[in-house]
Amino acid sequence: MLNIDFENILFQIENGVATLTLNRPDKLNSFTVAMHREVRAALDHVQADKSVRVLLLTGAGRGFCAGQDLSDRAVEPGAQGVDLGFSVETYYAPLVMTLRALPMPVICAVNGVAAGAGANIALACDIVLAGKSASFVEVFCKLGLIPDTGGTWHLPRLVGHARAMGMAMLGEKISAENAEQWGLIWRCVSDEGLMDEARSMAAHLAIAPTKGLAFTKRALQASYANTLPEQLKLEGEMMRELGYSHDYREGVAAFIAKRAPHFTGE
Repeated sequence: MLNIDFENILFQIENGVATLTLNRPDKLNSFTVAMHREVRAALDHVQADKSVRVLLLTGAGRGFCAGQDLSDRAVEPGAQGVDLGFSVETYYAPLVMTLRALPMPVICAVNGVAAGAGANIALACDIVLAGKSASFVEVFCKLGLIPDTGGTWHLPRLVGHARAMGMAMLGEKISAENAEQWGLIWRCVSDEGLMDEARSMAAHLAIAPTKGLAFTKRALQASYANTLPEQLKLEGEMMRELGYSHDYREGVAAFIAKRAPHFTGE
C-alpha cells in the first residue's frame, strides 16, 4: 500500500485502486485553492503510476463536497467583484477534464450532500454510487450564477432538458433515490453499505480488462459529438487496436480453457 500525505485530502493506492478522499469534513469538504492543488497532485500521480487501474473518489465525514468554499474567495468590502472565470478556467475545468480523460474507470461514492461544484464533480465521474441519505443540489442559482464545473453539459445529457432546467433554476435537493430513478447516478445504496459496495466495485474493475474499459469510456464520450457513421468508424478503429491487446487474447484463451482470466490492462 502507498499512502501520500496531504493536508486537505487522503490519498492511497492499494491493489490497483487509487482512493482519493476529500478531507475537510468540518467544511463539508468544500474546495479551496490549496485543496485544488492537492487533488491535482494526486491525479498527476494516478496518471503517472502504471499500477493504478481504478480511481475511487469520495469525501470524509457527513458530506461528499459542498462545492466552493466561499470564504476562500470572499469579495472584499467595496470591491467590484471577483473573477470567477479565472477560478473555473484554472481549477474546476481542468479537474473535470482530467477525470473524464483518465484512461481508467473513475468511481464516485457520494456520502451526504453533493452541492454546487461538488455535485458536478461527482457527475463527471464514470460510475456514481450514493448513500440513501445523499443528495444533489445545484445551488448556483441562489448566488446568481450558472451550474459550472461541467454542470450545464452533464445535466441535460443525464436527466434531459426539463429536469436539468428545474435543477439549475430551482436549486432543489434531489435525493439519492430520485437521482437513481432519473438516471443522474448509477445506484443508490444504503449509507452503511456505500463504501463496501464502492470498494468491491473498484476491486472488480481493477482486475478487469481495463484497456477495453478505457476505450469504452472514450467511445461513449465521443458519441455525444459524433454522427452514427463517425461513431461506427471510431468503433472499428478501437476494435482493431483492442483485437491485438493482451487482454483480448487472454480473455479468449481463458474462455476456451474454462478458467478465470488474468487481465493486465495491456
